[in-house]
Amino acid sequence: MEKSNFVDYVKIYMRSGKGGAGSVHFRREKYVPKGGPDGGDGGRGGHIILRGSSQLWTLLHLKYNKHVIAENGQPGGGSQSTGASGKDRILEVPLGTVAKKAESDEKICEIVKDGEEKILLEGGKGGLGNAHFKSPTNQAPRTAQPGGEGEEDWYVLELKILADVGLVGYPNAGKSTLLSSISAAKPKIADYPFTTLEPNLGMIEYREDKSFVMADIPGIIENAHEGKGLGLRFLRHIERNSVLMFMIPADSPNIHEEYKTLFNELKQYNPELLDKKRMLAISKSDLLDDELMELMKQDLPDIPCVFISAVSNYGITRMKDMLWEAINESITDKT
Repeated sequence: MEKSNFVDYVKIYMRSGKGGAGSVHFRREKYVPKGGPDGGDGGRGGHIILRGSSQLWTLLHLKYNKHVIAENGQPGGGSQSTGASGKDRILEVPLGTVAKKAESDEKICEIVKDGEEKILLEGGKGGLGNAHFKSPTNQAPRTAQPGGEGEEDWYVLELKILADVGLVGYPNAGKSTLLSSISAAKPKIADYPFTTLEPNLGMIEYREDKSFVMADIPGIIENAHEGKGLGLRFLRHIERNSVLMFMIPADSPNIHEEYKTLFNELKQYNPELLDKKRMLAISKSDLLDDELMELMKQDLPDIPCVFISAVSNYGITRMKDMLWEAINESITDKT
């Protein structure tokens, strides 16, 4: 079996740097033999930072990086010199990455913009040098602070694909064929279940140089929300899509029941998905004549529907118009 380069989940032990200790030091010069305290502060420990990169689409580069440790801060010195800060560890991640604590599943942050940076673990603070502790009653303090401890824990980085439109359907519903025919994406296509084992993204050109991003999500089956089939591994990618386009082939035994099953899987996984704009595309419609289409329309789900064929290009322009309208309605709803 061909090994996939798509990785959307990694678990990493991370530790930020410890702060440097403050210095106990006294000014000693040729003509100032008994100068006052001049111990400098310690440097802060290195942070662990997530940075978004539009050039990445997978967490593969972090898969074998099981330990990420930032540098400790350096201790302070004489003449109130501050120790050097520990070097930060910056992890570049694809847009749509969510960071969680592994044990509690608590969400810490998410990265959605190119160049966006968020501190996941803060480095320890540097300790204060003895210059800070001078007082009228203590002219020669021999006290300084140790550096603060860094943070450490196991974290999960989870990628949720960012796309305007997510294609939802059973294996072999024609999702990959559609994406390959209307974009430059070249997903693997064959006539057996689960041909698509990883999400594929395609840029769809629209009128007047406009465009939107479509994601081919691997096929859902009944009880996918319980982890069956490809299950939970790919359902999470649907969470980031603005519009969900259900795809059901025209030769399906019962289009209405198939839609209800897909709808129920999303509901069981995350009820909030049902707040997204939804539409239905009946694929492989080159198999139908006009009379049969009219007959089928009488028993379709109560959402916007369109008959399409990726092979003959039938209905594709109408589908793009409907998607563009739904995407912009979704954006308006959020503002």
